[in-house]
Amino acid sequence: MARTPFDEFLALSAALTGYSRFRLLGTGQAQLYFSTVTDVVGEATVTALAQAFARARDGAGTDDPALEQALRSEILSDEKLGPVARNVIKLWFVGTWYQLPPEWREAYGTHEKDVTFVASPAAYTEGLLWPTIDANPSGAKGPGYGTWALPPRIDLT
Repeated sequence: MARTPFDEFLALSAALTGYSRFRLLGTGQAQLYFSTVTDVVGEATVTALAQAFARARDGAGTDDPALEQALRSEILSDEKLGPVARNVIKLWFVGTWYQLPPEWREAYGTHEKDVTFVASPAAYTEGLLWPTIDANPSGAKGPGYGTWALPPRIDLT
């Protein structure tokens, strides 16, 4: 069965964030983030990103360090794809699309929707930032009654 562009976006997102496809889908933001990236940079750039990821994945196989290195060389260091991939990471972690750098916009064109914006009202509370730092978003998803009385759990390992 052929993988859809959305499937490729999720696989790339999992590799870039370190979170599983299951966890990314669990945010409820996956389809919105895919649409956001496609709307902002265009289908051609999203396709190029997916193709670069497929090359990186095929070259690395199941070896995580090799995949990480391949992502760095194939995508993150690429002048066109790197800024987009970094924005995908930011989108997943903080729910905000940040306008691409002026150098990128000069080289690859200015897109009408390429402005800094919060992707959705739920993006803040569903951001991967919170489970990464083992915290709850301020003003949302309270940890439960009385938990303030316990010292914070900070795992430094």
